[in-house]
Amino acid sequence: MGKFYQILCASILLCVSLPTIAEQFQDFGNLQVHYIALPSTFITPNIAKHYGIKRSKYTGVINITVLDKTAKLKAVSAELTGSGDNLLGQSQVLEFKTIVEGDAIYYIATYPFGNEEIVNFKIKINSQNKTNILKFQHKFYVD
Repeated sequence: MGKFYQILCASILLCVSLPTIAEQFQDFGNLQVHYIALPSTFITPNIAKHYGIKRSKYTGVINITVLDKTAKLKAVSAELTGSGDNLLGQSQVLEFKTIVEGDAIYYIATYPFGNEEIVNFKIKINSQNKTNILKFQHKFYVD
């Protein structure tokens, strides 16, 4: 596991209860896509600075990893595009940044939010000559 993921997981464990961080993933044929959305304040200042992630109580982070199930869950490269839409119909385009640490590949985007804002994410994932759509909803809280 990469250092970014380890620190991200440790930060989450310190800040939220276990039922809240149940692993989230979706299968698309031979691909398994893991995803999480969380406030950027869950990431330590040093890690955020190192990876160019804006920390703010009004900024969320979306972290996605694409794994190949036929290759013992090895991370694979992908192109991600997408958006987040709040319940008022306001849409925000997600700009993903790729982070590679050893064998791990993470796709990170930020999203501005208000307290208790529910966001519907729709992310197009192009990998291994296939296109899949990941859809999930997340409720953000200002800490």
